[in-house]
Amino acid sequence: MASRRSDKKQNTGDKYSILLPTYNERENLPLIVWLLVKYFGDSGYDYEIIVIDDGSPDGTLEVAQQLQKIYGEDKILLRPRAKKLGLGTAYIHGIQHATGNFIIIMDADLSHHPKFIPEFIEKQREGGYDVVSGTRYRGNGGVYGWDLRRKLISRGANFITQVLLRPGASDLTGSFRLYKKEVLESLIKQCVSKGYVFQMEMIVRARQLGYSIGEVPISFVDRVYGESKLGGNEIVSFLKGLLTLFATT
Repeated sequence: MASRRSDKKQNTGDKYSILLPTYNERENLPLIVWLLVKYFGDSGYDYEIIVIDDGSPDGTLEVAQQLQKIYGEDKILLRPRAKKLGLGTAYIHGIQHATGNFIIIMDADLSHHPKFIPEFIEKQREGGYDVVSGTRYRGNGGVYGWDLRRKLISRGANFITQVLLRPGASDLTGSFRLYKKEVLESLIKQCVSKGYVFQMEMIVRARQLGYSIGEVPISFVDRVYGESKLGGNEIVSFLKGLLTLFATT
């Protein structure tokens, strides 16, 4: 477990920009932001939270504006877009405004707990990794709150990707990661996939380009508020994308 540092700021020169793409997350956003502020405050690392809202009709942006008033414009940056334009472009948009030399990507729906972030940071420093990825399938990692169908889909997808792509990472479909900023910028330029395949391609391209990948076991918890965005269309798109990667990498 990463050690807590609540007495002073870490004078390392490093800064961590957390990208939070959102769509209809008004209930979850205050909780995830509070947790991020708490764990970064306890650990002493310098940070900023960049909220990239894609025109949520539920008022997510208005909630984000209230959070900015509470925590300050230096810690909460709002970079909204008019409509849903895809995860990859959300990251590109966020990176353009990021002032940190490290980028953390995670879901805003509380599936990814910020308590693991200090472990990500220490793992990266120990090995000098270009990418640190959270894994549900190694060590004490796991999934909580999913029904049997979701677990079978996830396990099956991960098994197939391991067999076909040999990515050098145990959890290819996860989306809780820490990147060196320049590495993430390079990978995004290489990636052509959309949706759930995008995260998978990021790791495959990282291996292909010779970037080093570290892993930290995490507990993935199903969203508390809102509905999952995984459906039949996403599964079909995943399989098409997987075959495309297999043929091109």
